[in-house]
Amino acid sequence: MAVVCTALFGLLTWQEALRGRLLALDGPVRAALAGSSPHPADRSAAARFLADLGNWQVAVPVLLLATVCATWRARRYALPRPWLPASAYALVMVAAPLLVALVKPLIGRAGPGSLTLSPGYPGLYPSGHAATAAAAYGGAVLLLLPWLVRAAARRLLVAAAVLLNGAVGVALVLCGYHWPLDVVGSWLLCGALLAGAALAVSCWSGNRG
Repeated sequence: MAVVCTALFGLLTWQEALRGRLLALDGPVRAALAGSSPHPADRSAAARFLADLGNWQVAVPVLLLATVCATWRARRYALPRPWLPASAYALVMVAAPLLVALVKPLIGRAGPGSLTLSPGYPGLYPSGHAATAAAAYGGAVLLLLPWLVRAAARRLLVAAAVLLNGAVGVALVLCGYHWPLDVVGSWLLCGALLAGAALAVSCWSGNRG
């Protein structure tokens, strides 16, 4: 999974850098989602609320809560390296925005529609809000999954995280903050980071979870 996401992120970033043919998908997809009015002020409060779920002030506390719960359970059952899962996904939470900040000025993608970027702003690809949401909510799910006994509960938690991240991504496009591929790029980046962290946790903790 990590290899696939990394390869796709590399391909998409290459297309972004060259302003390649793949970017032609952005216009029709954005028009289908956002219509003809891309300005955030024209969008509903619900869309703006969902987009704000990608703020670190909202997403990071969710990951911290999941970290506390998972670490407490691991210590309670005296598992080896109880700190490992929390450390792995915290590292993802740190790495994701750093990589986004590194890539943005290299690509320098302009805003959609009437969105005008502030002078000196490095660009929109990949989306920082989408990356924050994916890293935090995805990491929280991966921390909690090993402690859910019922398969239905595990499926529900995964589905909730997927729907939440999907809603954040769509809202970012609806509000005119990002192109669709800005969001997809962040999902691929965080997918690679989370899959790599999950593999490391599995290898170093005796394949639990």
